[in-house]
Amino acid sequence: MRKTHLTALGIVVATGIWLASGFIGGVDAVADHPSIRKQNADAIAGGDDRKPTVVRVRTLVASAYSDEVKIRGHTENKRTVEVRAETQGRVVERPVERGTVVAAGDLLCRLAVEDRQARVNQAKEAVNQAQIEHEGSLRLKDGGFQSKTAIAQAKSRLATTEAQLEAATLDFERTLIRAPFGGVVEQTLLEVGSYAQPATPCVRIVDLDPMLLVGQVSERDVSRLAIGGTAIGVLASGETATGTISFIGNQADSATRTYRVEATVANPHHRLLSGATADIAIVVGEVGAHQISSAVLALDDAGQLGVRTVDADSRVQFRPVEIVADADEGVWVTGLPKTVTLITVGHQLVVDGERVEVHFEDGDDVGASRKAQGGQASLTADRS
Repeated sequence: MRKTHLTALGIVVATGIWLASGFIGGVDAVADHPSIRKQNADAIAGGDDRKPTVVRVRTLVASAYSDEVKIRGHTENKRTVEVRAETQGRVVERPVERGTVVAAGDLLCRLAVEDRQARVNQAKEAVNQAQIEHEGSLRLKDGGFQSKTAIAQAKSRLATTEAQLEAATLDFERTLIRAPFGGVVEQTLLEVGSYAQPATPCVRIVDLDPMLLVGQVSERDVSRLAIGGTAIGVLASGETATGTISFIGNQADSATRTYRVEATVANPHHRLLSGATADIAIVVGEVGAHQISSAVLALDDAGQLGVRTVDADSRVQFRPVEIVADADEGVWVTGLPKTVTLITVGHQLVVDGERVEVHFEDGDDVGASRKAQGGQASLTADRS
């Protein structure tokens, strides 16, 4: 065999041995890299005396928080009506202008009477004549000188003339177009000298008292609302309006899958205007909650949102929370004990079960006082 063949064979054998070495004892040779949680657990079990991580904490006490459903909505006047003419005629008077506050029954437009008064007088005389004829026929009937047919004809003429008088009187009264309810004249639609036909609009009236707060509520929240509940609207101007829920929709909007909600607000002085944007909060209950900085929120290995606290043994605990509201000063969360020692600095450096060295924040009088009275064991005695 040539020398080159022997060299090549040696290289192949060496390569095969090198490749095989990766499988021989390969499973046992792979370094085991435990998680931080396991390392801490092993250290605790073995009595590791490493210096604990220093964290800064603050003692928090739950306070009552109003659970609210918040929606974006607007104000809306309850009624808007175009008051229309019911007869024809020339407008001779319109005593209201835009912005005029009117009460029910106030005059809005007056049409020319023309010959309506004469027709009323004529109808009255016709009724008098028919009444005399009817009474005469009844007297003749008693003497046997009048047939039933003649009596019926006299009665029919009386009824006809009475109906004509009523129609003439109504037509005369309809020359006065009056407000059907109290409100504000939003627009005038007829001027003096205009000729109105039946159904011609005279003015448009809006009813501003009461006012409505209107919004759309999601499918998830609509079941939490009830008629009679309290709704608070904050307008763009900063003004606040408080009302009572008077309507909850029973059919979802086909496009948004939301339900219409209305709250009635007293507006006797018309200070609230229709169509103004409003942030509406509807109170649905009261819960015990803590206000914390969003910076202390963390996720556990399962991706659950929560915070890290310190228990009576100075060990870290991860506690799941639920955010119920977001405010300028922080977020309101539920799911914590009434009194809890929250890690505010260093929470990202520790894990569940790890022993830590606790330092209270400046101004934490509650925590400092409890520590002075009984040490760490008393800090979280209220754990749930």
